[in-house]
Amino acid sequence: MKRIQTFSIMIILSLALLNQSTLMAQKKRIAVFEFDDKTDHRVHWWSGQSVGRGMSDMLVTALVKSGKYQVMERSALDKIMQEQKLGMSGMVTQQSAAQVGKLLGVQVAIIGSVTEFGHSKGGTGGRIKNVRIGISKQSASVAIDVRFIDVNTGEILLAENIRKQKSKSGLSLGTPKFSFNNKNKFDQSIVGKATREAVEGILKLLDKQSIAPAKFEGKVIKVSGGQVYINRGAKAGVNNGDVFVIYAKGEELIDPDTGLSLGSEDTKIGKIKVTNNGVGEGKASICVVIQGSGFERGNLVRKK
Repeated sequence: MKRIQTFSIMIILSLALLNQSTLMAQKKRIAVFEFDDKTDHRVHWWSGQSVGRGMSDMLVTALVKSGKYQVMERSALDKIMQEQKLGMSGMVTQQSAAQVGKLLGVQVAIIGSVTEFGHSKGGTGGRIKNVRIGISKQSASVAIDVRFIDVNTGEILLAENIRKQKSKSGLSLGTPKFSFNNKNKFDQSIVGKATREAVEGILKLLDKQSIAPAKFEGKVIKVSGGQVYINRGAKAGVNNGDVFVIYAKGEELIDPDTGLSLGSEDTKIGKIKVTNNGVGEGKASICVVIQGSGFERGNLVRKK
């Protein structure tokens, strides 16, 4: 009886692990680029970040907390941007986002511009013994133009403007200055609440967006002692025993009219088999060669 129970428990655990791996592989892989700040005044976050950086970081946090997406780490994104000398002017383009997204192995790149971030104040009242008393009303508006980019084609999947406004009114004495110098004050402020709603609006758009299942693709990190290291591991749904095909990347074909990538003519050079999918906390794998030779860093890794 105990053997049957133990066997049943092992089956349940195996199914749970398989289901978890499948869910991870099905998650949309997202990269969020720093939003451009197009407001007419340069307000900064309490941490010193620009409004564009602050809002994009808030979106990353919201995406991760949702549990529905694999979100590229900011450090990896910034590193590739620097290495490729992209966005040096502070403006990420549709083409540069697609290019970096491909290098990171994501499906969708999110770019945007903050067009409103501020407040206005109005009210009615009078003075009693040189002290102004009245009903004050404060309003805050936050707006962002957001675009979802398919990194494989460079095409815009969705372009939308999200605008949120919050206001409050009450008895006031004097003219309090609108400001915040820490996260708690920002979250409690009307501009903080409007910002949060704008970020949630982006998340809802992404939830509704129909995105074709991504073709699995990774890259060779290095070749050492007969072992091939690739930049996909358990976190990307890779299992020990999986067999992948290695391709040498051909010349990128760029549409002269649109500037978008039309793909490339790649050459098959061999096959590898995963022996350890837990390298770098599941972010990479070690493989053995089962066919071919001459593998190099940057070669493409695709499913058999």
